[in-house]
Amino acid sequence: MSVVCVSNPNKSTKGEVEDAAGFKTTKHRGNGDQRRLDCGREDYLSDVSIILPVHNAVRWLDECLQSVLDQDFQGSIQLSVFNDASKDGSMNIIEKWQTKLEEKGIHVLIGGRESPHPKGVGFAKNRAIEQSVGRFLCFLDADDVMMPQRVRLQYDAALGHPHCIIGCQVKREPEGSTERYTRWINSLTQEQLVTQVFTSHGPTVIMPTWFCSREWFDSIGKFDESGKGVPEDLMFFYESLRKGGGMFRVDHCLLVYRYHSEAATHAVLEETIWKERVRFLEERVLNGWPSFTIWNAGKQGRKLYRCLSAANQKKVASFCDVDQSKITKGFYTYEESKINPKPKIPICHFMEAKPPFIICVKLDLTGGRFEENLNSLKLKEGVDYYHFS
Repeated sequence: MSVVCVSNPNKSTKGEVEDAAGFKTTKHRGNGDQRRLDCGREDYLSDVSIILPVHNAVRWLDECLQSVLDQDFQGSIQLSVFNDASKDGSMNIIEKWQTKLEEKGIHVLIGGRESPHPKGVGFAKNRAIEQSVGRFLCFLDADDVMMPQRVRLQYDAALGHPHCIIGCQVKREPEGSTERYTRWINSLTQEQLVTQVFTSHGPTVIMPTWFCSREWFDSIGKFDESGKGVPEDLMFFYESLRKGGGMFRVDHCLLVYRYHSEAATHAVLEETIWKERVRFLEERVLNGWPSFTIWNAGKQGRKLYRCLSAANQKKVASFCDVDQSKITKGFYTYEESKINPKPKIPICHFMEAKPPFIICVKLDLTGGRFEENLNSLKLKEGVDYYHFS
């Protein structure tokens, strides 16, 4: 028998506690305050918890919360908000919407902390998840807007793919911003959701569209809480893959994905992302290959070579390219190597190179010329080559 604690449904409470660092944490429990005793993860009190971390989002919250209200899902929804040290009146907007949402039967739980400095997106997501009670988790950024059918369609997909992170297609706003990235998000095949996890674009199902079971999330662990500059979504995504998880995209546009200068993604350090990607590429692919070719004898290809482990550097049979000046040079000398004589890696035309390839050429940038060259070799992605750039 399920045992739960439910607060007085007609009473709203608000209290403050201090965390270990002495920061004040505010907990608001509205009409939807339902708490599960720790007696088994089957005792879920909502079908879906929408996870909403908030930091200084006053510009976007009205549209965001309206999109929560507009969901056509017929099951039970909880909105779990964690306000991470906002200073711009975000809490006032959240509290204003709480009544509207609960009148529609969407339970609202609000947590937060007051501090001069936010602890970061990973911290806020983890706190919102911890205080939530849904069987499934639907992630939402405060600057984005959901289509009315988002929860319904992703919930249906998650039922059929319990060990997957579920994504969806998106509409970028402003229109035309990050065209290549948006096209990549929306056009990957189901197979490419798996094979293109090493590229600079990051997770093949992007974080603002994630939907998954709480059981699967708990089996992976929490988001990294190191704070600003850390790619907590990429790290969690890779850990999910390590534990046998998959990805599935609902091929409908279910989210308006905003691009703006204040987005948290701009604070992530490119070099940190690079190191995570190289480590995962070696772990998942290169450690199992006896030899391979790096496609691109230019800056990106050489950087990848230099960042590889010594064991994997020795496996690089050659670089390949189409630039005749690089090919004529004949080889790349790894001058920074401590080995003498310095390693020299041959450079050849791509038609003369031997697969498998790690491709360090960015897609969708050469008017189709690179893609034509690659297709002419009649290779299979995920077997004969992987994209890295």
